[in-house]
Amino acid sequence: MNRDRRKFINTAGVFTAGAFILPQLACKQGTTTAESMVADSVTEMVSGDLQNYGLQLYTLRDDLPKDPKGILKQVADFGYQTIESYEGDKGMFWGMTHKEFKTYMDELGLRIVSSHTDMNKDFEKKAMEAAEIGMETLICPWVGPQKKMDDWKKIVDRFNECGEICKKNGIKFAYHNHAYSFEPLDGIVPQDYIMENTDSNNIDMEMDIYWVVTAGVDPEAYMKKYSGRFTSCHVKDRIIGAPLSEHEASCDLGKGSINFSQILKTASENGMKNYILEQERYDNTTPLGAAKVGAEYLKSLKFA
Repeated sequence: MNRDRRKFINTAGVFTAGAFILPQLACKQGTTTAESMVADSVTEMVSGDLQNYGLQLYTLRDDLPKDPKGILKQVADFGYQTIESYEGDKGMFWGMTHKEFKTYMDELGLRIVSSHTDMNKDFEKKAMEAAEIGMETLICPWVGPQKKMDDWKKIVDRFNECGEICKKNGIKFAYHNHAYSFEPLDGIVPQDYIMENTDSNNIDMEMDIYWVVTAGVDPEAYMKKYSGRFTSCHVKDRIIGAPLSEHEASCDLGKGSINFSQILKTASENGMKNYILEQERYDNTTPLGAAKVGAEYLKSLKFA
C-alpha cells in the first residue's frame, strides 16, 4: 500500500497500517498483454464470461477530485458497468448529494454498488443514504495490523454492529482484506476469526485478490473454504517475478502473474457477484489509461 493510500485511510479514521507473508499459491506467467487486448478490441469486440465488472474509484484518486462528473463520464465511456466509491475530501458522493449522484449515475448508465467508508463516523447516516439509492454494501477498507487477538475481537464486534445497522437499512456491511489479516496472532489467523465470528446474514466480504496472493495464500482455496461469503472482489495484478515480500508490485491488469481466468471462474462458482478493478501504482501509463486497459481486459476475459 502506497503512502497516499495510507493518508486516505488514516484521514478516514479507520485504525492503523501494515502487511506480511504466509504459504504459497498458484499464479501464471502472463501470455496475453493488456495492450494486445485493447488493439484486438478495435477490430472485434470479444465477448467475455465476466458479468458485473466495475471500477474502484480510488484508481483515479489523482484525477477524480478535480472533475468528478467529467472523470465519471470517461469511466462510463470505457465500458464499466458498475463503480465502487471511496470517501475522499468530497465524501463518497463527490460533492453531490446521494440522490444527485444516483441521478448522474443513471444518466451515464452506471450503477454504484458499494463504497469504502469510515465505519466510525456518521455510519448510520451513510447506511441510510446508501440504501436510498440502491447501493448493496458499505465496506470497511482498512483496520491495520493489530498487536493481539483481543484487538481483532473488538474490531469484529464493531463489524457486527455495523452489520446490524446495515441490515436495518436493507443493505450489507463488508470488510476488505489486506495481507496483514492473514498473519497469525496467538495461533489464530485473524482473517479466519473474522470469517467465523461475523454474522453472514448481515456481513459479506470483499476479497482483494492481490493482497491474498501477497500474503502467500491461495485465493481459490480460500473462496472455497468460505464459499458464499465473498460477494465482491478487487481484481488487481502483480508484476511477474515480484517476490511476495514486495508489497508495492501492482501493474496494469493482464500484464502480471495472477491467473484471473482461473481464479475468477472459481469466484463465480462460489458466490462472487461484483468484480472490481483497483490499481494503486502506474508504470508506463496514467490512471485513466490503466482504467481503460482494465476495462478492455475484463470485458474480454474468458474463464479457464
